[in-house]
Amino acid sequence: MKILNLVALASAAMVVALAGAQVPRTKAPAGASVYFVSPADGATIKGPVKVVMGLSGMGVAPAGVDAPDTGHHHVLVNVDRPVLDQPLPADDRHRHFGKGQTETTLDLPAGKHTLQLVLGDRNHVPHDPPVVSKKITITVAR
Repeated sequence: MKILNLVALASAAMVVALAGAQVPRTKAPAGASVYFVSPADGATIKGPVKVVMGLSGMGVAPAGVDAPDTGHHHVLVNVDRPVLDQPLPADDRHRHFGKGQTETTLDLPAGKHTLQLVLGDRNHVPHDPPVVSKKITITVAR
């Protein structure tokens, strides 16, 4: 019983240590920026919401492709602060566009929403320094 408890404690300590470990990050070129072509900040939109993503100073490449000065888009929906030193999660609040897409349609419920873009490297990790858009607020009307 004591051995099992020690093994459990050691496993938990390893998970905590790995969670706090920093993941290697890909350098971003100076001046690179990501932005929303549409929708505009403050827009009221009848859903679904068409999102067009823009990128300056870098190129778009699918996840897994190791090409210099490239990345792929992630749209953060109603996220307070993105995690910038770990791979971005993949869920309804962290939308991945790992095939190199530059536009999408989001089906969001009626109400106010925040959107923010984060460029990820081939491993879905934000660049160093992070290439992050201004957070915008939109209202979806039904």
